[in-house]
Amino acid sequence: MGLSCGLIGLPQCGKTVIFNAITAAGVSSYSGAEMNRAIVNLPDQRINKLAAMYHPRKTIYTTLEVVDIPGLKVSQDGNNRSSKLLGHIKNVEALLHVVRCFEDANVPFEYDTINPIRDVETVDLELMAADSLTLKNKIERTEKKAKSGDKDAIREHGHCEKVFTAIQEGIPARKQKLTALEIASVKECNLVSLKPVVYIANIKVVADSSNKHVAVLKKLAEEESAEVITICGKDEADINQLASEERQEFLKDLGLQESSMERLMHAAYKHLGLISFFTVGEDEVRAWTCQKGDKAPTAAGKIHTDLEKGFIRMEVMRYDDLIELGSEAALSKAGKLHIQGRDYEVQDGDIVQVLFNK
Repeated sequence: MGLSCGLIGLPQCGKTVIFNAITAAGVSSYSGAEMNRAIVNLPDQRINKLAAMYHPRKTIYTTLEVVDIPGLKVSQDGNNRSSKLLGHIKNVEALLHVVRCFEDANVPFEYDTINPIRDVETVDLELMAADSLTLKNKIERTEKKAKSGDKDAIREHGHCEKVFTAIQEGIPARKQKLTALEIASVKECNLVSLKPVVYIANIKVVADSSNKHVAVLKKLAEEESAEVITICGKDEADINQLASEERQEFLKDLGLQESSMERLMHAAYKHLGLISFFTVGEDEVRAWTCQKGDKAPTAAGKIHTDLEKGFIRMEVMRYDDLIELGSEAALSKAGKLHIQGRDYEVQDGDIVQVLFNK
């Protein structure tokens, strides 16, 4: 299972440059395309070390799909173009919101000033405009059933009206502190303003990573428990065009330990509550993704649904233990090969083998 994210932001915030920094797609900032899409492997040094140990025929990383749509802004001409574009990110798991956090009169922008709060609110307005239409349609659909006394319809109708009212007051769904039942009621609406957000502060030079605009964005993000990563878009997009062996050297020259992709991955996984676990062998070494707290059968189901249905037990090695001891035999001898049952919560870095009934 890969991670799917939608890249959003105001026109000329540097979003396509960030898209290139993340994906190495090399898309032109001046292309007239309605949408860009790329699927890239998520870097994970653990996979590399496991592959060096097992020499598999295949090494499979987990992936990141990035859907990049043209800059959003509140429509002035009534054609609702942005709402149509938002349809492209209806099925993503998270939003990557690019916010311009640098000043440069030579780089055009939507406004004459740099103001992260204004920019975030402007995009949120467009997200909420799309959600208003979706919620209004469901409210109309459930109204008749609710009036007839259908209990499920009454509940869903009430929850949708509550979320709709708050959106009309300018509160995105993700900030409404919805209960699990309320989220279930609006689930089919697939609200874009309910999706978790990772903010990307686009800066001009690495030295700007603590400038006043980044500080403002971090404060805003903190208020909604969101993550912020700073990316020097132009420099990292250029670095991503280099051969892989040269990239790390240039990142170090910028004072960076990790690429924008790695920083983004860590922020997104943390915010979404995701973890990685592994399967290893001569055929393949592979990374898998599941939710933190998933029990062993659920995690096994990410590998194949049959493993969840027929789950018996899971053999678990810890990545750190395997690297430290050097082999499965040494790990087993040290008593660090564990047998886990159905109630075991899979941990980040677990290396698993699932036993199941066929």
